[in-house]
Amino acid sequence: MAVAAAAKTTTTSSSTMASSSAPPKMVAVVAVLLALCIISAAGQLDVGYYNKTCPAAEQIVRNETATAIKNSPDLAAALLRLHYHDCFVQGCDASVLLDSTPTNTAEKDSMPNGSLRGFDVVARVKDELEQACPGTVSCADILALMARDAVSLARGPSWPVALGRRDGRTSSAASCGELPPLHADVNLLVEAFAAKGLDVKDLAVLSGAHTLGKAHCPSYADRLYASAGCATPDPALDARYADRLRMRCDSASADGDGGNSSTAAAPASELDPGSCTTFDTSYYRHVAKRRGLLRSDASLLDHRFTRAYVLHAASGRYDGHFFHDFAVSMAKMAAIGVLTGDQGEIRKKCNVVN
Repeated sequence: MAVAAAAKTTTTSSSTMASSSAPPKMVAVVAVLLALCIISAAGQLDVGYYNKTCPAAEQIVRNETATAIKNSPDLAAALLRLHYHDCFVQGCDASVLLDSTPTNTAEKDSMPNGSLRGFDVVARVKDELEQACPGTVSCADILALMARDAVSLARGPSWPVALGRRDGRTSSAASCGELPPLHADVNLLVEAFAAKGLDVKDLAVLSGAHTLGKAHCPSYADRLYASAGCATPDPALDARYADRLRMRCDSASADGDGGNSSTAAAPASELDPGSCTTFDTSYYRHVAKRRGLLRSDASLLDHRFTRAYVLHAASGRYDGHFFHDFAVSMAKMAAIGVLTGDQGEIRKKCNVVN
């Protein structure tokens, strides 16, 4: 597994929290070279993988992603989330894109994935690539490129993406228990990340993806009201912020499961209020003020390292540092359990196997 090497490089010292004088995007591009060295050491993925077989591939992906986000800016969060949900379940093999069949419920129809979006945009990108270079670019690579481009188009960092993934042939809703739960405490989150070769710093950094997007009421309403499992509302949530959230989510929403088929129709709140379509560090400022929307966000304050990272990023003085870290952690995540060589296949349509 490509991230096996990455797991050995995650020790963090106080020196990694130094500010950079270089522009954030430039810092991220330079920093990702470290992650690419990690991936190259595993001998699986390569930057420029399609230079000869489909030289226009990355530009096609970029153009289609830019058009989609221009028409619907909240798609940046959706496309980033698709890649994350794919990689954490049986590796980055585009299994999250496969449709269910009469005999199998696929990942996309599992409870944790009930509010996933962007499948139609991925399909359009794949169609364009099939016209330009039939049977060449994998759906797994498309997800990795679209996630990078979505972040960049939302004013975040950009980075070189190592490519060469192949697509898996199976997808099972039962496997989605590998996804870190939205209601998890920090110890469970650390364990879930470690199971994928990612460490506590990656957890703190990749949680910053919640600077983009919204969450529907069933994902957090249990924090607002007393319930069978909790005699009082969540004391870790700022009281005034909780009052505002209750105006959006009534107590009936607390009965939701955080990811069923009705979740997408429920009211939603911004994960990073006032900045949910811009990639920046303001998410960490909300978490530091006990205004993290999800339990998993709030739990970052309960661990020595993640708390220190939150407070560091929340200062607003180290955006370049966060961009640097995010690029590196994304490159590591994008190498989880990849299929390469003659493994898997290159799907002609991302939602069905060949």
